[in-house]
Amino acid sequence: MEPLSTFEIIGMCLWQLGPVWVALVLTFVLSIRFKRRLGLYGKLFDNPVGMVGFALVMFWVYAAVFAGGFGWMVTHDTLSQFSGMKNKLPGTPLVGAGPDAYPYFLLGGDNLARDVWSRMLVGSWEVIKIAPFATLFAFMVGITLGLPAGYYGGKLDLVLSFLANLILAFPVILLFYLLVTPEIVETGIPTYMAAVLFLFPIIFAVVLINSRFHIQPATRNLYVAIAAVVGGWLYLGIAWDADPLGIISFPANLLVVFVSVVFVNAPSVFRIVRGLTMDIKTRDYVAAAQTRGEAAWYVMLWEILPNVRGPLIVDFCLRIGYTTILLGTLGFFGLGLSPESPDWGSTINEGRKLLSSYLHPALAPAFALLSLVLGLNLLADGLREESLKD
Repeated sequence: MEPLSTFEIIGMCLWQLGPVWVALVLTFVLSIRFKRRLGLYGKLFDNPVGMVGFALVMFWVYAAVFAGGFGWMVTHDTLSQFSGMKNKLPGTPLVGAGPDAYPYFLLGGDNLARDVWSRMLVGSWEVIKIAPFATLFAFMVGITLGLPAGYYGGKLDLVLSFLANLILAFPVILLFYLLVTPEIVETGIPTYMAAVLFLFPIIFAVVLINSRFHIQPATRNLYVAIAAVVGGWLYLGIAWDADPLGIISFPANLLVVFVSVVFVNAPSVFRIVRGLTMDIKTRDYVAAAQTRGEAAWYVMLWEILPNVRGPLIVDFCLRIGYTTILLGTLGFFGLGLSPESPDWGSTINEGRKLLSSYLHPALAPAFALLSLVLGLNLLADGLREESLKD
């Protein structure tokens, strides 16, 4: 077989991404159709910048789920090495391809004769399954501590702010690097950090439910029990890898990266929430809730927090972008994830060793990382513009 031309490569790549295009079209059609009922998310579709950012982000979300989760669109196994395909250019026919094998390396082969296309797609799964959820955990920690610090002030605010500033005093990359080094991991510190940090989502859920249904004891007790049982089950599986049902298993190297992201991001979220709370608590509707005799946590969670959601949503999108870059940086230095992981940082690091001769092994994951972070930034800009119109 002859190597594919540039147009043939583009066409076959677009064809392989068919499930992503279908999912994107359905998402946009349904979202635009019902945008007036979808609040801030619906308003995003009135903003061209936000729509472009959303499209880029959802492209990689769907690519990650379909490729990493279901194995669709992947042409070859990400760890398989194919004889004669080392550093081959994009569109090169697969040497000795069997009748059931995909006949081409669409984006070429890397220095270990692995398929760059498949590794790029599956690498998106490594990012998507860590960055958003780790950032969400960091937000739960920051919100749970930032609300009382800003609302009560005094010594509580002084202590929590000092601890947050102490962590923020370290350069982010250096702190991230230290937390994932093998010497630190062997001490068990990341596991103990996970045991503490991962309690906050449970605390947040329980306090949220209790404050909302405190005048309905039966309903409150039921919801709190469900949250505690489900949260405890997830906590055992994620933090201690001790799920009694054997369903949830968190690899040790993935836990270290996850904990590092939460620990690094939580102080910044804390400062944002604290500052917004100090401003919002002086508003009339907060005073009205206090006059009605509402409990402090009800005021914080159901009066103040909903009114700061705009800035928090924007920061959430931006922080996922920062986390994506941090994960890529870790992979580039060979830290955190397993050495054979197809994550974009590791793939870029492997490809950059031969950049003077072969661009394609590093170019594909670098472009993927760039496009996802660009999409998150554009999405944040669109959300910021729409939230300011409220």
